[in-house]
Amino acid sequence: MAQSDVLAHVGAAEGMTQQQLADSLLVTKGNVCQLLDRMERLELLQRRQEGRANRLYLTPQGRALFDEVVPGHEASLHVIFDVLSVEEQRHLLWLLKRLDRSLA
Repeated sequence: MAQSDVLAHVGAAEGMTQQQLADSLLVTKGNVCQLLDRMERLELLQRRQEGRANRLYLTPQGRALFDEVVPGHEASLHVIFDVLSVEEQRHLLWLLKRLDRSLA
């Protein structure tokens, strides 16, 4: 599950830093580092050093997996959220953002 989250985040925003990924997944930099090590060994992504930051990119194998898995997952989410009206979805987003800000 965690690897699919990383795959989705990096695939949607290649070049993001490890810290940006850790922040978006709400995990520590240490936790994300271990996860990225595993994914690098599986040749799904690579880290590129730029200054003091590691930027993250999918490998061709990682991109193929992203293209295979993510569209179906997004379609499933659309089905789930279709039970809410557009206004209810906006309200849910507002509530989730409010919770997120309170955690920061």
